[in-house]
Amino acid sequence: MDRFDLTIRNGLVASDQAVFEADVGIVGDRIVAVARGLPAGKRDIDATGQYVLPGGIDTHCHVEQRSGMGIMGADDWYSASVSAACGGTTMIVPFAAQHRGHSLRQVAADYAALATAKSVIDWSYHLIVSETDKKTLQEDLVEQIRKGITSFKVYMTYEQLKIDDYQMLDVLALASRENALVMVHAENNDVIKWVSQKLLENGRTAPKYHATSHVALAEAEATHRVIQLSKLFDVPVLIVHVSAPDAIATIGAAQRIGAQVYGETCPHYMLLTEDNMDLPGVEGAKYCCSPPLRDKAAQEALWRALKDGVLQTVSSDHAPYRYDHTGKLPHGDQTTFKQMANGMPGLETRLPLMFSEGVNAGRMTLPEFVALTSTNHARMYGIAPRKGLIEEGADADIAIWDPKHEVVLTASGLHDRVGYTPYEGMKVTGWPRTVVSAGRVIVDEGAFDAEPGSGRFIPRGTPLPFQKEREISARGQFFRALADGHAEGHAGFGYADRQN
Repeated sequence: MDRFDLTIRNGLVASDQAVFEADVGIVGDRIVAVARGLPAGKRDIDATGQYVLPGGIDTHCHVEQRSGMGIMGADDWYSASVSAACGGTTMIVPFAAQHRGHSLRQVAADYAALATAKSVIDWSYHLIVSETDKKTLQEDLVEQIRKGITSFKVYMTYEQLKIDDYQMLDVLALASRENALVMVHAENNDVIKWVSQKLLENGRTAPKYHATSHVALAEAEATHRVIQLSKLFDVPVLIVHVSAPDAIATIGAAQRIGAQVYGETCPHYMLLTEDNMDLPGVEGAKYCCSPPLRDKAAQEALWRALKDGVLQTVSSDHAPYRYDHTGKLPHGDQTTFKQMANGMPGLETRLPLMFSEGVNAGRMTLPEFVALTSTNHARMYGIAPRKGLIEEGADADIAIWDPKHEVVLTASGLHDRVGYTPYEGMKVTGWPRTVVSAGRVIVDEGAFDAEPGSGRFIPRGTPLPFQKEREISARGQFFRALADGHAEGHAGFGYADRQN
């Protein structure tokens, strides 16, 4: 009798710590053996000359979601999950977005139903919280956290979604009590609003002025502000899609004095610049995202921040808006930079770009690549050790990489429904030719085969920042108790606050 349902043999297995020769034995949906010399299974894959890596995990992407401007993205759960799988990603965690006046509980239920019916890979979701009333925070959000949705996102910009500092404190207090990770889009809304208005009044409407309006200091200021607010409770926060050197420096400085702040960035910030927006007509709209693309110095700072551990994850921030009236150009060629949907597609290209420009270009090691694109995501968001690792007992989510396979990126060669890629014509070296999701071979030498709805919901546990041994200051203890309504006095608090 065959011992394994599937074996992957003769490859180089990589973890976030090492690269080693080993075979992988799989029974059902789990890895049951990682060792040399395993016997062939019922199905046997020869991975000679290839890397055997944990499947990618993308914890920041927008799927079947309506933007704050009311624009629906081009990808639903089926097309997005197929695209992710073909790029080596075996789990996605997009956003169930609460818009003003909507029930968070209903938003979550509706979103989960869409994923259940359509996703071809395993999934979870974060929540986007735009309301901070008692029912949203104290009932619906708590209910979701206890069901395994242990992270949620808030915005400091976008009029339709943003919360103010007072609301942010309510959110942070709730996260502190419930051990949920707050993801923050950190940009100063009033700075962006003021600069945008002055640009428009002066007739500067082209896509390139999107970068001008989202000036880097707006990102740095908001990053600093939310870090300071989080210190009131000593609660962890994660700053998403970091793009600017000053924001990186702010995060790094806070980490060095013990602040519990984490950071994420995206491939487009490391590989594209604001010059991409300076194209004839409105062509530059394809490259408008928030925060915007920066310059070469920012790219270099981001690569260093990944290497130094200031930033822990690389996500796609896949935002699939078509280059037409349904997405980027609601007013055709008269669309101003302020009216363009913000975001770019990148779900399928995230891993190949990071492998080619990171590992093959010598900017990072293979274990660092694994950490930044899979293992750190699993740990940060409470999915490890089930995901993000190739070890006994973990889910059999594996991408087998041909490190020499060359692909020229084209919109027609990708599997999303956006119709363009910001990387059109770029050559990447290294591609996942075979992808295994929960023990199923869903991509076989580049050919995709899986049914809609065959992915599974994965409830998430306590995020990594809350698992660590953490020192809570007297200030943090007092304000946590105050938020819960049972703080008495503040004897010694003034002294503790001066020391923190």
